[in-house]
Amino acid sequence: MNASEQATSLTVASKIAAIVNLFKSQFPDAKADLKPWHSDPDTQEWVDPDSIDIGFHLPGWSPRFQGRSILVQIRFHQDPIEHSYRLIGVETAAFNHQGQAWRLSTVDNWQFVGQALPSPDVADKLKQFCRQVLELWNNVT
Repeated sequence: MNASEQATSLTVASKIAAIVNLFKSQFPDAKADLKPWHSDPDTQEWVDPDSIDIGFHLPGWSPRFQGRSILVQIRFHQDPIEHSYRLIGVETAAFNHQGQAWRLSTVDNWQFVGQALPSPDVADKLKQFCRQVLELWNNVT
């Protein structure tokens, strides 16, 4: 779900702002988009209500990223017994003019998969960003 819609409390809004700053500290040219999902029916069927989604747009197509836009999804699981949300991982994906170029999931094995993978320096920075997001979300109450 769009980050702008998930910012329902000061705590969550602060964490979203911190995540944007973490990404921009690794990739200063990226522009954050707190509403990466459009409100049309085709797009809405893919929206996960148990995630916080942030888009990052690069100034143009980047050979280092193999894309122009990066989608970051912070995934949660709702525990029906404890009535709480638990962070389960971070997923990132790059998109270019052909669609999705690659994907990285911390839920699985932290490996990049796709047709066109990012350069090793970008891959390392993205993994570092994911570690920082996990730490931020798990340590800040």
